[in-house]
Amino acid sequence: MRTTYSDATVRLYHLGDGPEGGSAETLFYGPLAKAMEIAAAQPEAIQDGLYLATDNDVVAYLDLIEG
Repeated sequence: MRTTYSDATVRLYHLGDGPEGGSAETLFYGPLAKAMEIAAAQPEAIQDGLYLATDNDVVAYLDLIEG
């Protein structure tokens, strides 16, 4: 994820595995720091499907915190 400063605007969303190929549910749109707080508060099963999107990149939440 190229844009990593804490005030960067991101979209935090959960990518589900629905019967028709899944769905993307936006959980938050705003500063990266707040998105990370919200993501950390989610259950592990949800965290596995969380992604953060900026204007120039998308990264899985778990990849970001492990990296």
